[in-house]
Amino acid sequence: MEKIEESSPFRITATVRALSSALRGKPEHLPDVNDRGDGDRITGEPEKLWFKESSAKNLRNRDFLSPTTMLNTLYAEGKVPPAVMSRVLSLRGCGVLPVAGGEVMGEGLRLRVDRAAAFRAVLADGAADYLKPSGERQGCVVLNCPALHPKPSVPTPDTLTLGQLRTVLLADHMGALLRRQGFTVSYCPVLPEDSDIIAFLRTLGVDWPTAPGSLTNEEREEKIQEALENSPYRERETERGRRKTEEGENEGALRVNLKRVFQEEGLLGYDPSLGTCTVHRDSVSHLAQLDRATADCTVSMTTACHVTSCQDEFRQQQIAMLWRASGATHTQRHLVCGPVKTPGSHLTAAQYLQLRRGQMKEASEMKYGDQVEGQTWDDIIRVMTSATVRFELLSTVHTSPVTLDVQREGGVSTKGPRGGVFVMYNCARLHTLFDSYERGVEKGLYPEIPEGSQLDFSALKEEGEWLLLFNYLIPFSELLDQSGQALDCEGGGARVNIKTEQVCKFLVSLSKDFSSYYNRVHVLGEPLPHLFNQMFCRLYLLRALRELYHSALDTLNLPPIRQL
Repeated sequence: MEKIEESSPFRITATVRALSSALRGKPEHLPDVNDRGDGDRITGEPEKLWFKESSAKNLRNRDFLSPTTMLNTLYAEGKVPPAVMSRVLSLRGCGVLPVAGGEVMGEGLRLRVDRAAAFRAVLADGAADYLKPSGERQGCVVLNCPALHPKPSVPTPDTLTLGQLRTVLLADHMGALLRRQGFTVSYCPVLPEDSDIIAFLRTLGVDWPTAPGSLTNEEREEKIQEALENSPYRERETERGRRKTEEGENEGALRVNLKRVFQEEGLLGYDPSLGTCTVHRDSVSHLAQLDRATADCTVSMTTACHVTSCQDEFRQQQIAMLWRASGATHTQRHLVCGPVKTPGSHLTAAQYLQLRRGQMKEASEMKYGDQVEGQTWDDIIRVMTSATVRFELLSTVHTSPVTLDVQREGGVSTKGPRGGVFVMYNCARLHTLFDSYERGVEKGLYPEIPEGSQLDFSALKEEGEWLLLFNYLIPFSELLDQSGQALDCEGGGARVNIKTEQVCKFLVSLSKDFSSYYNRVHVLGEPLPHLFNQMFCRLYLLRALRELYHSALDTLNLPPIRQL
C-alpha cells in the first residue's frame, strides 16, 4: 500500500477540488490544505462535479460521487476516458484523501476512499490537527451587543428580553469561534463588575468584560460629542430651521444627516429612511464604549460586528452611522437575530433561566433519585441548564425566529436527541467509557494503549466508525473556519450572515450517530489478546471523538460533563 503523506491533514475541500481538476482532464492542481468551502457539497469549481456523501446508506458503497448529469456535460454519453479515470484513481496530494477505487454506475462515478489509510493518518498521532481551524487568521473584531448598553441604566436580568439574551449568547459564541481562528476579540460594552447582569451572565458561562462601577467614560464622551459637532455631516442651522416647526425640535439640539454619511462614503445595505438623527446622551455613551473597545485593538484590521435583534436593527444602524460621522473608519457589520417567541407566555431572561433550571433539576431527580444533591450536582445542573438554553437559542439560523416551549409542564428531557442535554449526556458517556477502561487496566484486564504506529487500523470495519471519522472528525476544522470567512466577505452590505447554528447542529448530529454506534458496538470486549488490536483502534477513534466534543463545546463556553 502506498504511504500517505501524513504531515498535511486531510481536507474535504482540497479533495473535492483535486478530484474536479482530475476529472476535467486539466493539468492536475492540488490545492493548498487551507483552501476552504462550505458544507458537504463542497467545490471550488463553477459546477458541482463531486459531492461528498454523508448518509450511512450511501457510505456503504461510495464516499464521493460525480453524478451522471455531470459526466454527460464533460464526456460523450458520460463515458470517462481511461486516462482520466486513471488520473482520478491515482490522485494524491497535500490534504487530499487517498482513493482506493472507483467505478461508473447508473448514478455516476463512485469513489471509495482508502479507509484504513485515512484512519491511520488521522488517528495514529491523536487527530490534533483536525480539532482546530485550518489556519491562523489576523485582525481584531469588536463584538458589540446593543442589548447590554445602558438606556440610560444598565440592563438587569429582569429587563433583558429573550431576544436580547439570544444576541448576547450569539456574541459569546462568535467570540469563541473567532479567537480559535487567531482573531483578537473584544466585547462591548464593558459592564459594572458588581452588576446583577454580570452575575446572571456568569451562570450561563458568559465571561463578559467588567470594570469598577466608579469608572466613567466622560473624557471619551466629550471627545465624541465634539467630533459630532464638528462633523461634515452635522446639519447646520439653516438646514435645520425648515424642520423645527414640524418636528417640535428642541432649540440647540445636535442633528446629523445619516443618509449623507452612507451615501457619500459608499456604504451599502443601510436603510434609506435613516435620514437625519438627533444625537442623545445614550447615543454618545454607546459611541464612547465603541471607541474604548477599538482603542485596545493593536492590529490595523479592525471590524466592529454589531450583534442585534431585528427589533433594534434600525436603531443600531443609526448608531453605526453616527460613529462613522464622528470620524471612525473601522469596518462595521451587522449580525441581526430574529425574534424569540413564547406562545402563551411572556418571560424575561431571568424567568426563562429559572424555569429551565427548575425543569433540569426535576428531570435529574426523576432519573437519578436521591443522589442529586451537593455541590457536584449543583454544578452539573448549572452546566446542563446552560447547555439547554444555548442550544435552544443558537441551533436556529440567526436570522430566523426561535419558538420556545415554556409551559411549565413541558419539562426538560434527559433522554432522546433533543439539543444540549442529549449532547452533554453523550459526551459524558465517552468519559465513562475511558474511566471503565482505566479501571480495567488497573485490574490487569487490559494492557496500556500502545502507540498508534503499532496498530492495524484496517480493523475498523463497522460502518459507524467510518461515518464518525468522515462526517465529523475530518470536516470539523473547515467548519471552524467559516465565521471568519463570512466577516471577510466584501461587497455584501451592512448585514453579515454567518452560519452560527452549525456548531450546535454538528454536535446534535454527532451525538445521534455516536449514540447509535455506542449502543450497537461493544467497545471494551473480552480481555483476549487477539481482540486487543480492534479494541485499541476503537479507543483511538473514541478518544479523538472525546476531544472533538471538548473542542466544539469550548466554542459554546460549555465545560464537558465527565460523569452522569
